[in-house]
Amino acid sequence: MPRPAIPGSNRMSLRVSRETKSRIARAASLRHTDMTNFVTQAALREADAVIAEAEWISLSGRDHQKILDLIENPPAPNARLRAALAAMPILK
Repeated sequence: MPRPAIPGSNRMSLRVSRETKSRIARAASLRHTDMTNFVTQAALREADAVIAEAEWISLSGRDHQKILDLIENPPAPNARLRAALAAMPILK
């Protein structure tokens, strides 16, 4: 049964097979670091990649130019936009 998280604790517990732990320990040793640092650095690299994939948008040159053109020359408001603006509460 998992133990509840301790408020304010910076600890994480992982259950892995003996073989997995052995491979991580060997890799950490080859990098001349401890297992905590090795696992943390690997997890942070993966976390950064996942976050970047979720938060960054890559545009083609054509799409980039289209967005710049729309910023510099926005289209006139249509009926749907005017209705949406009319439905917004007035900010005070």
